[in-house]
Amino acid sequence: MQPIKQIRSRTVVMPAANIDTDQIIPGRFLTTVTKEGLGRQLFADWRYDTAGNPKPDFILNRPEAQGCEILVAGRNIGCGSSREHAPWALQDYGFKAVISTEIADIFRNNSLKNGLVPVIVDDATHAWLLANPGAEVEVDLETSTLNLPNGSKVKFPIEPFPRYCILNGVDELGFIQSKEAQIAAYEARRPRA
Repeated sequence: MQPIKQIRSRTVVMPAANIDTDQIIPGRFLTTVTKEGLGRQLFADWRYDTAGNPKPDFILNRPEAQGCEILVAGRNIGCGSSREHAPWALQDYGFKAVISTEIADIFRNNSLKNGLVPVIVDDATHAWLLANPGAEVEVDLETSTLNLPNGSKVKFPIEPFPRYCILNGVDELGFIQSKEAQIAAYEARRPRA
């Protein structure tokens, strides 16, 4: 995982509410245990026709979406079944953050564990983002602030431990491994039964 301190990018807006994990990455693509290549299947049923050709009117197939690292979604993104493949697919496509007024708990936790930053904002901020697709915004993880081009600074909630992990580019296992010396010292002090 690469450390993330700030993400400055134009936004891609998908205003649909209740985008579930099966829409993010359909179940037929869950046969892999690696992240590589999942971005091609991201929103596959919305993005491609039955012959596998890109639908030109779908936002991710349009030129203005290219290079964007921040997805603004409608309320309740990531609902449905738990699948780590959903944040993997978003990241493999190139997204580093997802913004909404509501992000399903399991999807939010899977995102945090994999370094995809979930940003929950108030209704007014969300309405502004939906009305201004392609706006360049900054997600500042160091201050837990979303900075808008109109000068607004909006605080967003993020738990301290996953925030620490993302800022430092480590997952939970990497964090534990970084404490190996302290763990060994503790174990050496413990009385043996």
